[in-house]
Amino acid sequence: MADSPKTTPREGSLDAPFRHPIAWRDEAYYDMDAVLKEMERQFDVCHTCRRCFNLCDSFPRLFDMIDESKTGELDSVPKSEYAKVDEACTLCDMCFLTKCPYVPPHEFDIDIPHLILRYRAARRREGQKDAIRDELGKTDRNGKLAKPLAGLANWATARKNTPLRKLLEAVAEIDAEAELPKYHSKTATDLLKAPVAPDPAGPAFGQRKVALYATCFVDYNAPDTAMAAAKVLAKQGVEAVLVYPECCGMPQLEAGDLKDVAGRAERVARAFAPYVEQGYDIVALTASCGLMMKFEWPLIVPENHEVGRLAAATRDITEYVVNLSKDFGLAPGLSAVEGGVTVHHACHARAQNMGQKSAEMLRLIPDTKVDVVERCSGHGGTFGVMKDTRPLANKVGKPAARQVAQKENAELCSDCPLACKHLGQLLEVETGGAAAPRQSHPIEIFARAYGAL
Repeated sequence: MADSPKTTPREGSLDAPFRHPIAWRDEAYYDMDAVLKEMERQFDVCHTCRRCFNLCDSFPRLFDMIDESKTGELDSVPKSEYAKVDEACTLCDMCFLTKCPYVPPHEFDIDIPHLILRYRAARRREGQKDAIRDELGKTDRNGKLAKPLAGLANWATARKNTPLRKLLEAVAEIDAEAELPKYHSKTATDLLKAPVAPDPAGPAFGQRKVALYATCFVDYNAPDTAMAAAKVLAKQGVEAVLVYPECCGMPQLEAGDLKDVAGRAERVARAFAPYVEQGYDIVALTASCGLMMKFEWPLIVPENHEVGRLAAATRDITEYVVNLSKDFGLAPGLSAVEGGVTVHHACHARAQNMGQKSAEMLRLIPDTKVDVVERCSGHGGTFGVMKDTRPLANKVGKPAARQVAQKENAELCSDCPLACKHLGQLLEVETGGAAAPRQSHPIEIFARAYGAL
């Protein structure tokens, strides 16, 4: 997704798509009448095309509203009904990236995810906030509170603890059947206070150094992912340090709180600036955070040079390992993964437009069967755990779960850890309670293939 083109594109041209900077500082951005008018314009284009009918539930909802309206056209659909389209959107970006022929630089200028983002921001400005989701989105605060009580927190939120989960459902509207992330008393930051020493025999020794962005999920909920990444890089001879200033703000982006996201972008970029200056490559450990750092932040604070430099220096962990293999080769010692691996290519990895890097990385392991499932898991952050949206998350994710079940592999991984967990739950239903594949981040499977985890 490049910057705006310098010339007017031709109809049907092959010019690369781009996105406009997000004008969240402009009061006109929040004018609800203007927002609804723009929704009407873009939705009408979607109505004439309908290529996105099978991506998520937002578009079927829109098309059903139109087809069932008085005139069979968008003009007879009340604008109050547009909220139903927003309710089903997880900002996965798949319509923009994979389906729509009318994205910029086309003159129709269609960008439904960023249109929904503007709608949410405008609703938020009017005072229409979801207090519970806002509190769940405070991932750093929640992680710090849970850390000293990790065992108790995990017991209280376990699915088998039916009474407390029913209470949580009644109070916080979190579906009692949703598998929730576990907390750890030792975070990734604790475990990697001292960097793993790079192997002098590694093929990239002395030639690469990395600052790992832990991400809130890895730091508090999946520290093994950070350990796996550090050990794999060390095996290649790459110096790696863990850096975690704060959450990237994906939950706040989904809620339309763009001022909050801008502040996070500027603070995180400031914290990483010395590393970028010293020639460190920046490596994100989850796909959503990589997407924020590479693409969303530069559109929210386009004037901030530190954010721009950070975006240019950032790579996804699997993308980075693949690049190392091409530039230097890999350290020996990889052993086959028995039973094969199914890679769920998460939407936020696909939206980075870098290819199937997790699958490409895992195919570097000798004699290992690697299959790819490239359908949305339906999870979308809190979308997959809240009682009102979980049924829709399950509906969207079932086709992906069926494809995973058909692969019959021993391992399941995803660029998005929450997607992997959600698919694991759906597989329980799909397979009738049969043994589910082991669920991991791709870099954890790669580290185990080295015997490093």
